[in-house]
Amino acid sequence: MPAPVSPPADPPELARKLNGWQVLLYGLGSMLGAGIYGLIGRAAEQLGNAVWAAFLFAMVAALLTGLSYASVGSRFPKAGGAAYVTHRAFGWPLLSYVTGLSITMSGLTSMATGSQLIAETLDKALPADLPVKALAIGLVALIGWLVFLGIEESMRVNIFCTFVEAGGLLFIIFAGLRFWGGVNYLETAHDTPSAGPGSGLGISLILQGAVLTFFSFIGFEDILNVSEEVKNPRRAIPFGLVGAMLVATAIYLAVAITAVSVVPWADLAASKTPLMDVAKKAAPWFKDIDRVYLAITIFAVGNTALLNYIMGSRLLYGMSRQSLLPAVMGRIHPQRRTPHIAILVLWAIVSLLVLSGSVKQLAEATVMLLLTVFAIVNTALVILQRRRDEPPGSFEIPTVIPVAGAVVCLLLLFSRIQGGFASEKPELRIAPLIALGIIGASVALFFATQRAKTSPPGKNP
Repeated sequence: MPAPVSPPADPPELARKLNGWQVLLYGLGSMLGAGIYGLIGRAAEQLGNAVWAAFLFAMVAALLTGLSYASVGSRFPKAGGAAYVTHRAFGWPLLSYVTGLSITMSGLTSMATGSQLIAETLDKALPADLPVKALAIGLVALIGWLVFLGIEESMRVNIFCTFVEAGGLLFIIFAGLRFWGGVNYLETAHDTPSAGPGSGLGISLILQGAVLTFFSFIGFEDILNVSEEVKNPRRAIPFGLVGAMLVATAIYLAVAITAVSVVPWADLAASKTPLMDVAKKAAPWFKDIDRVYLAITIFAVGNTALLNYIMGSRLLYGMSRQSLLPAVMGRIHPQRRTPHIAILVLWAIVSLLVLSGSVKQLAEATVMLLLTVFAIVNTALVILQRRRDEPPGSFEIPTVIPVAGAVVCLLLLFSRIQGGFASEKPELRIAPLIALGIIGASVALFFATQRAKTSPPGKNP
């Protein structure tokens, strides 16, 4: 008599191990990257001492979309959440596909630029000449191995790096507190002598600065892609996402005020290491502070690369589960409970980007794509809120918030595109053209994969 056949085991799933505070630190680590260390100088160049106004406006703009993402996460705690909610709202696979790939590209370029920055920094700091490209690819492999080990292991490293990078910013704030109030915080480079400080500060100038500083808040959207690894996602996702944005805003505003209080804004604009200059002047007693902030920068960049790796692998996994990518991308390692195939694919793609060497403008282009994605997700939430048979989430927001979020994102996007094509500098037009190229390539790839799926067996598509 034949032995009974046991039913096939269910395929392994992602492990739910994260709590709300870990989600908050995940989001905070995504936002507190190395960008603020160089961004403050560029923002001071545009707004002078009023750089805080740009961060405040950018926070309001980012928080509108952040609240929408928190609401989406409380409704649909899924990896690849942006692509999922887009598909659920619009029912258009092409739009979902382009949305998912746009987010993935933003993470890939960030990883490529970050790994190269760490390799170049180590090459300058160490006496021996290092093979920068090979070192960068090795760093990506090391981060990929950590992501493969598991979400808990990755979160331990993220928490440590987040405290290091936040500590560097908090040190600057507390060391520079005694300088607060020493300058006019409305003064800009556009003031006229007759009208006095603040005369050049208008909504147009603040908006231009907000387009720049908005990028320092990007990273909150990554939280949606670890939803399937959160213990109580309907509560933890809104708590962690909104909490991370509020903490980041408080730090950014305090850093901005401290920076222009300690160092004249014109000197900040001309400096290659603006916050390091602030730290030196605010704490002259601190010896070897250059080395300390060099190490902090490495931790900050490495943490951003780690979180982008987690985001990218979960996004590919989630899109595979939605049948938007090949099923092999959705495989989960039975012991580690991580998407090991997606992790390997990401390493290969990022390695190619590192070897190409031309990732700076690609990174700016993908930020523009993220603004487009934010507008789409905001609009998708409005559609789902107005659909009667859609179950509500645990964190519902008024419809006016996602509407305002979509409008603000489109306004920032239009401002960047218009500024690029109106400028006399041709290099500013490259990023919008690359963004359009990525969309075109995504559309072509979508139709190619759809054609492969529908081809008769035995025939080439």
